[in-house]
Amino acid sequence: MKILIASHSFAPAVGGIEQVTATLAGEFTALGHEVRVVTRTTAGQEAPRDYAVVRSPNTRTLFGLLRWADVYLQSNIALHFLWPALLLRTPTLVVYHTWLQRPDGRIAWQDRLKRLAARGVSRNLAVSACLARAISPRCGVIPNPYDDALFVCDPAAARTGDLLFLGRLVSDKGADLLLDALALLAARGTTAQLSIIGSGPEEDALKAQAQKLGLQAQVRFLGALRGPALVAQLNAHRVLAVPSRWAEPFGLVVLEGMACGMQVVAADIGGLPEALGRCGTTFPPGNAAALAAGLEAALARRQPRLVPTPEAARHLEHHQAGAVARAYLAHLMDIAPSSQARAGAAT
Repeated sequence: MKILIASHSFAPAVGGIEQVTATLAGEFTALGHEVRVVTRTTAGQEAPRDYAVVRSPNTRTLFGLLRWADVYLQSNIALHFLWPALLLRTPTLVVYHTWLQRPDGRIAWQDRLKRLAARGVSRNLAVSACLARAISPRCGVIPNPYDDALFVCDPAAARTGDLLFLGRLVSDKGADLLLDALALLAARGTTAQLSIIGSGPEEDALKAQAQKLGLQAQVRFLGALRGPALVAQLNAHRVLAVPSRWAEPFGLVVLEGMACGMQVVAADIGGLPEALGRCGTTFPPGNAAALAAGLEAALARRQPRLVPTPEAARHLEHHQAGAVARAYLAHLMDIAPSSQARAGAAT
């Protein structure tokens, strides 16, 4: 098939939507489909891709791409990319990566308009069941893939690090709550080392908090890391803490840590429990004492070499790039014109 993918944000920007879109585009291409991606993100220094990326297309270009495509996959609903498809009646699959509401929970007119527009597409999917329920009773679910070629466990790695946080340094991600939990552990005699990977507007405040709590000798700020450097750190630590206050629609970081052999302690909120499955520990969001208890129990499991448990390995299989791409292709073939669907099924 000829597959057009729209993603408002894309590489070189960094985030879950960007990564998932790139993963699917690469997998579709590898399976023999012709793929083009449209985005509003400007170009930067990045490796060549096996598919075309069209950045900030004008209306004429977008209409041309939609006429070229057999099917259209919109990675998160964006009205400026959607209305031409509705006008041309292009078979369209919209996948939701986040909530259709404002950060404070309000449903604004833009959100209502998106909900109305979504009724006109061929199919709606969400990356977690909790998100699907919030979108529509008719919204299906395909969970996010992780980069299983990159995030792998090194059984020979020395797990010299204790705890690790990976995410943007903003209050929604809960790094400050993790520091409070670390202080509670220290008060009862458990001295754990914490590495914080990420950057953001609250970095200075977090460093000041660590100093105030007397944790400066236990906490390292490693900045933003990507690629092999990030994977090396995940393989060098034993426990991943995901203390989000915000209802994460999914939680890709959970899969990445799990794939690298880490134990995961995550907040019981949004899509994080779905990402975790039965392979880790959850705690009530915002509860530093419960987080401390979960971390203490995980740290007490003193295996010198950690690999994904059999249960975690089975859970990860459902989130590998190839498996998720094939699930998407089944939906795309189902909404494609019949001749294209038959040709796609034959390949």
